[in-house]
Amino acid sequence: MDSSKSGWRTRGYLPHLEAGQITQFITLRLYDSLPAAALAHLMARLTEIPEEQRSAYTRARIHKWLDSGYGSCMLRHPDVAEVVQSALQYFHPTRYQLLSWCIMPNHLHLLVDIDQPISLGRMMHSLKSFSAKEANRVLGRQGPFWYPEYFDRYIRSAQHQETVVNYIHENPVRAGLCSSAAEWRFSSARAGINPGDSCLNPHGSFGIQRTRAE
Repeated sequence: MDSSKSGWRTRGYLPHLEAGQITQFITLRLYDSLPAAALAHLMARLTEIPEEQRSAYTRARIHKWLDSGYGSCMLRHPDVAEVVQSALQYFHPTRYQLLSWCIMPNHLHLLVDIDQPISLGRMMHSLKSFSAKEANRVLGRQGPFWYPEYFDRYIRSAQHQETVVNYIHENPVRAGLCSSAAEWRFSSARAGINPGDSCLNPHGSFGIQRTRAE
């Protein structure tokens, strides 16, 4: 496959699809959210798995490890989660249509509809840079916040999208952090968003004003 023509790009050990108008399920994690030994084991295991299965295997293993709550879990602080949630909304709708999200203690999931003349890589760089700056300001710290890589998976159908929205909303329930999705404060489930609906008005609603271009 000619990746330069198909829209697939590879950074680190994960492939990314950059293909114009598309709905993407994206996972970001904090820089210290996975133990080095687990990642080393994963990389060794991948050499034994057929190439076409590696992405799904990697995603499943890392999501399971993330839900165990490893690392500093800086997103467990409500004021930090609040500024990250605001950052997600800050880029709506200039960079994407924000459809669904959930902020966990050491990672976040988001579902976005991309229909802008901007690459996924550039969009994620803007989001991560902006949110990391705001989070570090609240924490009174410097240094890395997000892990450089991220997962993305494009949505193939309406049924697939509904399944992904449910996965996002139920993440804190699966991790044992709450008994129902609507209880989790930093999630579109709390906001009562229907699958596929744009969750915001054009000006956002969580406190970061769109007063400068990013």
